[in-house]
Amino acid sequence: MFLKIIDQKDGKILFMIIVRNLSFSYGASVIFDAIGFTVGEKQKVGLVGANGSGKTTLFKLLAGKLTADSGKIQTQGTVEFVPQEIRNDIMLDGAKTVRDYINKESKKQDFELLKILAGLELKNISLDFPPAKLSGGQKTRLVIAKALVNEPDILLLDEPTNFLDAPGKRWVMDFLSGYPKILMLVSHDLSLLDQFIDKIFYFNTFSHKLDEYAGNYSKFFKLKAEKDALLKRTIDVEKKRIAQMKKGWEKVARFSSEKGVRQKMNLKRRIERAKESLPQAPTEIKKIRIRLPEPAWVGQLPIIARNLCKTYGENKVLDNVSLSLARGERIALIGVNGAGKSTFIKIIMELTTPDEGYVLKDEKANIGYYSQEFEQFDLEKTLLETLKEKCFLGESFLRGLLARFLFQGDKVYQQVGTLSGGEKTRLSIALLLAQNHNVLILDEPTTYLDPLSQRIILEALKDYQGAMIIVSHTPEFIEELNPTRKLYLPENRIEICREN
Repeated sequence: MFLKIIDQKDGKILFMIIVRNLSFSYGASVIFDAIGFTVGEKQKVGLVGANGSGKTTLFKLLAGKLTADSGKIQTQGTVEFVPQEIRNDIMLDGAKTVRDYINKESKKQDFELLKILAGLELKNISLDFPPAKLSGGQKTRLVIAKALVNEPDILLLDEPTNFLDAPGKRWVMDFLSGYPKILMLVSHDLSLLDQFIDKIFYFNTFSHKLDEYAGNYSKFFKLKAEKDALLKRTIDVEKKRIAQMKKGWEKVARFSSEKGVRQKMNLKRRIERAKESLPQAPTEIKKIRIRLPEPAWVGQLPIIARNLCKTYGENKVLDNVSLSLARGERIALIGVNGAGKSTFIKIIMELTTPDEGYVLKDEKANIGYYSQEFEQFDLEKTLLETLKEKCFLGESFLRGLLARFLFQGDKVYQQVGTLSGGEKTRLSIALLLAQNHNVLILDEPTTYLDPLSQRIILEALKDYQGAMIIVSHTPEFIEELNPTRKLYLPENRIEICREN
């Protein structure tokens, strides 16, 4: 029997969200298998799991943008879903002004709207500005602003801090901590998941279920680590027991008597049953190591940039910026949004032209470039076909590399077009590392990544022996990558972190 949202006796609301026996698949790929959960009034829930495990899919199901294969969803009150990135939003692009879009029902006064926009780092955007002319990141923040103004009964936020610098992230944390209704949140910002979350839903990609943990992310991480350690010990003990049984079978294998044959058959069946019942270790507790190809040889200075200047209208983005990248060196570009980091990278990649200055590249420089557009992918091809097409390496190596990036088993035969943004990021980095690039230029590779995926990509990049220029809004990621130097923009200040 399905649970009641409202207690019929006293009219008290028991649950705002009830999900029972919910199943959903994309083709042959199972996302949820008969999951169930409830969310009470004013609860704040963090959604955690590898990219592609179903976090965004669940939001779309709750918001009525997808239909489940089976099961039931009940919600009480208004539901609003803000995705990671806004593309082709008819209402936004059709609105005459920012004010019309975010405050359609006149719930807030102008000064309140401006305060929200400033908190989301849109303080330079006029309320009379047409939303269609905003950049992709600005549009995403504007949709968040609209949701905060509307204050729905159930607010579903998918990576709300992706396009924000540190001050904006702090403002979002403070605002959401006081949100008076239900909040369900996906975020790779662990501080956000630690600040005010009541419980965590962990998306288990092996069982296709949701595992529920009381408390914030730090408590979840500790409890799950203990659970994983226990599971690993259990698997190790069971493997040893199976090995002992195999030795016993080998001892009786030479017996030809009727009793000996029965013993062999019984022992063989026990071994088979033990193998079938052996728990499968989650990907995050497996240690998949694979040696990356050596980068091709390049000269001592693969890239030299001198006196780069770039102006857009009245906005001078780069002002006399110079930088030389040495062979094997790692340089991090640091600065707030709009400081010129991506412009600097696009000039190096010859995607835009400087107003002044020049870039010299070693003739042997083989640059691998990551942006967030994924234009290099044929969305109809499978993951394995994608790597085979661009990497002249054996299938066993490529499958091992994909496994290291959480694409295991039949996942390698999935079409690229069905992947989430985070999964495409993982595939992009895997593809770059499988080639003989001697320079990597990475523009925000952590934007769509959950904490586990960030860790996997971080460990892979640590093993890379070539030179690297990287932009990331995740300070912890940069610090662990251990750059040799940092270039701060727009100050044009270089900080030496270590010797190359």
